[in-house]
Amino acid sequence: MAHLSLRLLAEDEADLSIISAAVQDAIFKVSDAVWSPTKRRFTLRLQRFVWEAGVEKGAGQRVWAAVSFDSVLSVQSKKVAQSRRDAFASLLAITFEREEAPGGKLRLGLADGGEIVLQAECIDVTLADLGEPREAVARPKHDI
Repeated sequence: MAHLSLRLLAEDEADLSIISAAVQDAIFKVSDAVWSPTKRRFTLRLQRFVWEAGVEKGAGQRVWAAVSFDSVLSVQSKKVAQSRRDAFASLLAITFEREEAPGGKLRLGLADGGEIVLQAECIDVTLADLGEPREAVARPKHDI
């Protein structure tokens, strides 16, 4: 079955939930998280698990992708090993906490209790696959 590259845009919370589902269990190097204050853009280059392909056999697939957050005013993080640029983080979900409309906080929840918080003027998020999928080393698994 051919891979359909994702190209998604989120401008509201419903759209954002779709992107969040698409990047659930994505992994990225700390060095692949880039904040550009002059462009007001935060970008993540990540390897997302291709949940939409299903997993009939094997460990499934991963594909390189980029998630871009525009209209970002500031970035904060907790429990992110910024001094270890080669450290990996696992993205679990992206949520939005509305403040003064249309602005608020985009929260990137990470495994092990880490978090990246983007103060944003609005929801302006894009996701784009950057290539063809390849076999994953392991399928993500969570304790419930």
